[in-house]
Amino acid sequence: MAKSPSYTCSACAASFSKWSGRCDGCGEWNTITEDAGLSVGPGAKALGSKRGTGIALSDLTTEEAPPPRTPSKMQELDRVLGGGLVPASAILVGGDPGIGKSTLLLQAAAQFARTGLKTVYVSGEESSAQVRMRAKRLGLSDAPVKLAADTNLRNILTTLETEAPGLAIIDSIQTMWLDTVDSAPGSVSQVRAAAHELTTFAKRKGVSIILVGHVTKDGQIAGPRVVEHMVDTVLYFEGERGHQFRILRAVKNRFGPSDEIGVFEMTGAGLAEVTNPSALFLSERGKPSPGSVVFAGIEGTRPVLCELQALVAPSPHSQARRTVVGWDGGRLAMILAVLEARCGIPFAGLDVYLNVAGGMKISEPAADLAVAAALLSAREDSALPADTVVFGEISLSGALRPAPQTENRLKEAQKLGFASAIAAKGGKMHGKNGMTLNLMSDLTGFVGEVFGAG
Repeated sequence: MAKSPSYTCSACAASFSKWSGRCDGCGEWNTITEDAGLSVGPGAKALGSKRGTGIALSDLTTEEAPPPRTPSKMQELDRVLGGGLVPASAILVGGDPGIGKSTLLLQAAAQFARTGLKTVYVSGEESSAQVRMRAKRLGLSDAPVKLAADTNLRNILTTLETEAPGLAIIDSIQTMWLDTVDSAPGSVSQVRAAAHELTTFAKRKGVSIILVGHVTKDGQIAGPRVVEHMVDTVLYFEGERGHQFRILRAVKNRFGPSDEIGVFEMTGAGLAEVTNPSALFLSERGKPSPGSVVFAGIEGTRPVLCELQALVAPSPHSQARRTVVGWDGGRLAMILAVLEARCGIPFAGLDVYLNVAGGMKISEPAADLAVAAALLSAREDSALPADTVVFGEISLSGALRPAPQTENRLKEAQKLGFASAIAAKGGKMHGKNGMTLNLMSDLTGFVGEVFGAG
């Protein structure tokens, strides 16, 4: 059935069901016109002619104060968040099972609560008694955190609306369910609907929401990718089970820099902050040995030094193995191809193993030169000096590209006692930094000068 047209006065915005020459609302003549409608399409799906409320517009020169932040007194967590918790923000935290997500967030909840922020911790995977046992083990029993154990989102939102906390932690989003969605908890539709309800509730009520998300075998947060677009910040909690180090990495942050990291150490009393991660990642490094190279990297805004370890051995199989831990396997294959094509150094018939020590994961291209140095050192059985750091990007032509923030990398290396650096030419440096710099323009020159080949 076709809808009857509607009419609106252009002077006072009064609505009428039929046209007339004079507006009954303001008395103006010839101001009533027929509404054209907001959209076209099927009547059940289109917006039709009904108008909404106008939105206040501003220009690009409008100045607004930055959002206030609540620090947690955990410096590593505050660094990753961009300086602290922003009101009405939605944060998604993902990580492998048992990596320490619940431990980290319980410690964070206790710190926020002690600063005066009303905090509610809702667990959908554990009972309140189990959370209390963990809090007692971590020495957090005296923290004024409110606990709840439920998975019905209607009950949770009703409770949050009544309590009006400043921070609510939902552990985890895969266990929440809505009674309006006809599917099992953890399904794509349930996760999407629950995340939408929680994020819109955070914006409407001014409550900061932290959601815990499970991850898949590939390391991605389970559920639809639209969940990551809904929230303001996406954090990944990384680490190897065999190492005590844990890294909290921001892959998306609307209120601060992305790719920022916070480093923690897993202890018997919970997660302890690591204020100097470079010293921690290099603490187990012994005497210089073939295949061991120190890389000066940048994670977010902080420089981090870590050790790259390579092993090259004759392969007993017809097809040589290429095993990588903590780096991109495709980039390793590219560097091996450049070494063979541009420098004449073959790796055919040789197994290649590459490892980033300490459970660190590196993604920046500036590690190319350090990887090449580790591979050549292992292949030639020649160790680099112990007080040398290496960084630079390798192009397919064999040329070396300078890494960004060269000066910050060198300052961090000098602070930890390194006296020399091998890098690509062209890096921006201001003044002397007290280190011996060996600047290279191409990979062939690097191989010839450092390893006496090429």
